[in-house]
Amino acid sequence: MMRVARITLALFAAGALAAQGPHANVGTYRVYVACESADEVHLVAFDGKHAKVERQIEVGYQPTEIEGPHGLTVGLEGKYWYLSIAHGKPFGILYKYRTSDDELVGQCELGMFPATMQISPATGLLYCVNFNLHGRMLPSTVSIVDPEAMVEVGRTVTGAMPHGSRLSKDGMRHYSCAMMSGELYEIDAVTFRVKRNMQLDINLPKGHASEAKPTWISPHPDGKRLFAALNGKATIVEVDANKWTVTRRFETGKGPYNLDITQDGKTLVATYKTEGAIGIWDLDKGKETARIKSTQGVTHGVVISPDGRYAFVSSEGKNSDPGALDVVDLKTNKLVASAAVGLQAGGVAFFEHKK
Repeated sequence: MMRVARITLALFAAGALAAQGPHANVGTYRVYVACESADEVHLVAFDGKHAKVERQIEVGYQPTEIEGPHGLTVGLEGKYWYLSIAHGKPFGILYKYRTSDDELVGQCELGMFPATMQISPATGLLYCVNFNLHGRMLPSTVSIVDPEAMVEVGRTVTGAMPHGSRLSKDGMRHYSCAMMSGELYEIDAVTFRVKRNMQLDINLPKGHASEAKPTWISPHPDGKRLFAALNGKATIVEVDANKWTVTRRFETGKGPYNLDITQDGKTLVATYKTEGAIGIWDLDKGKETARIKSTQGVTHGVVISPDGRYAFVSSEGKNSDPGALDVVDLKTNKLVASAAVGLQAGGVAFFEHKK
């Protein structure tokens, strides 16, 4: 009954938030959203004025269990999309679906609680962090998968609770943050070896869990900088990728969680999970130009359209409230549309833009 109610709500609420101000005919954008407490993935379409759920895909293999779909990414040619299923017994799973009909076509067992992922344009391999919520806070791993054969070809040890799996623009370097040990890791995407790591938590006592709790890393398109969200210290830090030092610190809203940067490198969008808000940053000035409330109380993931026009932001909702995908116009810095999706909306991946 609850699932039927959520579907009904999604159909009625899709596009319920009308566009603010005039919009040109920008075409249709499509984004996948993972709903962690509903075992669903929703494909949301946005036409410049309204957002609506086009398809709802049931995922997982245990009908009586919530399996936690978490991370999403779309293949380099757009023919497949990939989903990490966090809760296994004990190991999680990577699923592969066709974008044409959302049919499951492959799967691969990973580590404990696989989370965010991305595919390298240089190697063609998929890199997924194993967040590992179970047991002691020990170093965990990054799984490297051949997405064609759906076979794990390597596994690299990093820090405790790695998250924010992202690659440099050229695909040659992989970055992730270890949430509980406070570290930033750089992996050679070809050799799978850790090249460098650094502590992002200032004055961290030896043997203690990080208070900074870095949750996301976003390489800048220029290849010279990285931006990390320090969830526990309401801060975003800029790291010089060559000198491997922190160069700037930005004070943010409570609980910065996920980040994305426009392809021109000028604008960074951050989700403030604890505050239920979205921050828009001018990177040249190092200044927050807007802070926008999300439609639900727990803001989660963000992806920016390749043309830099819109940011698509997932929001988990609270208790039995549905999640949402909010759309922010980066020209006006205003929330212009929202679609209701399933419970605990989290991972989000851009699929296509058709004019």
